[in-house]
Amino acid sequence: MISINNLTLSFGGFTLLNDIDLHISEKDRIGLVGKNGAGKTTLLKIITGETHPTTGKVMVPDSLVIGYLPQQMKHNHGRSVIDETMTVFGDMFARQRRLEEISVELATREDYDSKEYNRLIVEMNEINDHLSMDAGESPRVQAERVLHGLGFKDDELDRPTETFSQGWNMRIELAKILLHNPDVLLLDEPTNHLDIESIEWLEEYLHNFTGSLVLISHDRRFLDNCTNRTVEIMLGHIHDYKVPYSQYVELRKERVAQQRAAYDNQQRTIEKTEEFIERFRYKPTKSNQVQSRIKQLEKMDRIELEIEDNSALHLKFPPAPRSGDVAFKVKDAVVSYPDAPQKIILNGADIEIKRGEKVAFVGRNGEGKTTMVKVLMRKLSPVEGEAVVGHNVKIGYYAQNQDDMLDRNDTVFDTLDRIAVGDVRTQLRDILGAFLFRGEDIDKKVAVLSGGEKARLSMARLMLEPYNLLALDEPTNHMDIRSKDILKQALNKYDGTLIVVSHDRDFLSGLVDKIYEFGDGHVREHLGGVDDFLHRKKIENLQALERQKPAAQPVAETAVKQPEARPAQQPAKASQEDRAARKELSRLKNRFNNLEKAIAELEGKMAEIEKVLSAPKDGDDIMELTRQYLELKRDLDAKMDEWTELAEKLEQ
Repeated sequence: MISINNLTLSFGGFTLLNDIDLHISEKDRIGLVGKNGAGKTTLLKIITGETHPTTGKVMVPDSLVIGYLPQQMKHNHGRSVIDETMTVFGDMFARQRRLEEISVELATREDYDSKEYNRLIVEMNEINDHLSMDAGESPRVQAERVLHGLGFKDDELDRPTETFSQGWNMRIELAKILLHNPDVLLLDEPTNHLDIESIEWLEEYLHNFTGSLVLISHDRRFLDNCTNRTVEIMLGHIHDYKVPYSQYVELRKERVAQQRAAYDNQQRTIEKTEEFIERFRYKPTKSNQVQSRIKQLEKMDRIELEIEDNSALHLKFPPAPRSGDVAFKVKDAVVSYPDAPQKIILNGADIEIKRGEKVAFVGRNGEGKTTMVKVLMRKLSPVEGEAVVGHNVKIGYYAQNQDDMLDRNDTVFDTLDRIAVGDVRTQLRDILGAFLFRGEDIDKKVAVLSGGEKARLSMARLMLEPYNLLALDEPTNHMDIRSKDILKQALNKYDGTLIVVSHDRDFLSGLVDKIYEFGDGHVREHLGGVDDFLHRKKIENLQALERQKPAAQPVAETAVKQPEARPAQQPAKASQEDRAARKELSRLKNRFNNLEKAIAELEGKMAEIEKVLSAPKDGDDIMELTRQYLELKRDLDAKMDEWTELAEKLEQ
């Protein structure tokens, strides 16, 4: 169907894609993977004709309909969400209008035998054939179904597109592409701005999609669920595996190991052969054997090891200074924005995050997750209730809108140099090197950095100071899979408090132990990890049909100082008390398990310091090590006391 032959793309003396061949057949479901900058997006642009290769051919049938969703695009304004989405049916509407024009003209003509009358009849039949092929659900019903699946509510469909964020406008473009029913879908990071429920809907849609799919994504679970073939781009070459992503990872390890073993065996053979030739080169009795061995080497098909790109982040967060027991607490908070005080974003929100907890904020875009982070950062204050940051809490903030947080005119080095103080200034090049900014990269202007490079630079800023609470808003949006894994490992080892806003299920799985779900102006606490949360949500979604119907009075429209707008307490008091007791028990068990892990980690750190103190070497700072040991001991004693109290409560 689509054939790429001997394609090379070079610019500025650098070859990005080197003599690659790729064939996309009907119903292929390809995951396109590789590091940031490997050429994945460029390959999609070559297929669509936006970029032209230096050499080689791309053969695409003229009749093939391609739907392409880029990472960044211009959005159309001036229409409502539903009207903009229905522009995809423009050809159908034009045919219907033309059919009406022909019908009116035929009704007034009487030259039944003329060529013009016959031409109109033929045109009308052709239009009717086209319209019969399009027959089925009305365009409005199709558009509403896709928009609902991508997270839009009924009362949002008539809002102007310019009142939505860039992420929501991307969903409108995705809806238009899906409704166009293309033969081939090219999707470049479609999940970056989707919440968990919308990702699941898109997975189901792609599962039933009958055309071909080429998908770029850093969400390995999404790749596994949507693709059955993985094409890797590495150092200008491609490697094609007829399996989903997780199986590709294992097969790739096997292929590299087999290639290494074959290479090592061949090198031993070559070494022995060359040794024989050198040893007997000048002995007449061995001349025939020597010549035979020389010819053997000349004819040998040499195995070449693929140069593997092993560059990766080296990430370890500084130890977190000790903070108060409660890091962040919100009680009965009502939150709105100063420029629109009548629009309530969050109503009656309750949140309590303790020191050392790792928590995720999840929910639809626009439901208040980032707003709550702004409350944490003291950029917003509740109009009712309270929001308190704990004692001695020092917050490190990673913002979703990197372009607004970074100065485009600064260089990579200047970005860190402007805020670094003290001894860390001498380590800036090492820190940047750990985030893959090496050599001339540190002199690049922020304005020319890719999305992934800006994400790495912003993360590097968090290494300049020891924070005890990290607030990360969509930290993995532009990170490749390897970098996400390294960030996740570093966060698992981080000994401070973590709040992460993310739609990436694979990233959250095994990282967080409590979830706050944002929706309809309220915040709901879920104890346990993201897999438990998803399991419960799937059960709830069987009754969640009301989200497709406009609410009688959405929370976002409720005026401040109207407590009657809050939902009434329907369940019986006894039932409420039972749920509260179960919730409290689950919280205690979760805290008990976290304490056991923390105690084991503290004991391990103390044991390491004890080894050094028992046999100090030149250069060991005994005073600093002793201070660290005493700090760990105090923290251990506090956790042991809490562990003992919890153990007694759980036994009762």
